[in-house]
Amino acid sequence: MREDSLVIGVDVGGTKVAAGLVDRSGSVLASTRRDTPDRTTTPDVVEDIMVDAVAELLDEAAGRAVLGVGVGAAGFVSGDLATVVFAPHLSWRDEPLRDRLTARLGIPVVVDNDANAAAWAEHRFGAARGEDRLLMVTLGTGIGGALVLDGRVERGRHGLAGEFGHMQVVPDGQLCECGNRGCWEQYASGKAMQRVARELLVADSPYAAGLARFCGGDPARVEGRHVTEAARAGDQAAQDMVRDIARWLGVGLANLAAALDPGTIVVGGGVSEAGDLLLVPTREAFARQLTGRGHRPVPLILPAHLGTRAGLVGAADLLRIEVGQGG
Repeated sequence: MREDSLVIGVDVGGTKVAAGLVDRSGSVLASTRRDTPDRTTTPDVVEDIMVDAVAELLDEAAGRAVLGVGVGAAGFVSGDLATVVFAPHLSWRDEPLRDRLTARLGIPVVVDNDANAAAWAEHRFGAARGEDRLLMVTLGTGIGGALVLDGRVERGRHGLAGEFGHMQVVPDGQLCECGNRGCWEQYASGKAMQRVARELLVADSPYAAGLARFCGGDPARVEGRHVTEAARAGDQAAQDMVRDIARWLGVGLANLAAALDPGTIVVGGGVSEAGDLLLVPTREAFARQLTGRGHRPVPLILPAHLGTRAGLVGAADLLRIEVGQGG
């Protein structure tokens, strides 16, 4: 294949499908976005949305060679990078996504967990470039996680490693879509901010009056991103919510550091766009909770440099590796 050939990366989350035309250096030359339907929608509908986004980008390629499509999916992906075994926020259950997309698109497809894809992008092109002991946590609708060890994504025996968001942090706590209670993502994710914000708005709390402006005053419309936007604009209630998320994030990261001893921790996903409003209190909570604090090296906690594009960039680069065009 020519050196200038491109790959289409697709990042499928609980609220959106983002896709981009990615070159060998990890640069996104064109992008598009679609809303993700709710989890009751059949897999065919989500697949149609993905195919439509890819078709748009194939047109954007304007005759340049496209090697294939790399997909980062928010769910458990089989070790052969073919099947979405389970997606808590979508209707995929043992969905043979690679084969279905390959049949429809006629070009190679690889499917991986979205956090694996994001971690790989940050390892190759972003905040942790060159770091061979990387822990990545992505804060979106839920919490994704991934490990890069010795320059490779650690997927575990069955491809299901890195589901840190479903560690139990509060016994008998909030019910999670995965079926358990007290999962970390119920306390340190976009959905956690959404739940608290919605409760305040439903109660018509004057404390949330400023936040109400960011969602048109309708509690049913409020999302985690509205809280992030309000916090960045200086709203006190929203900033308090972000600090609450940060405390839980720091606690969970300290637990992971005790188990995995990473050199660098990268925090990405939509919630991370709160920047230092999130990361400063996260680092403080992490330092208070870290086992052996004062007697061990402390890993860096860095924001993802590639932002919300990390998943699609990483998925694209993983496809290059799969077809022998990586590096």
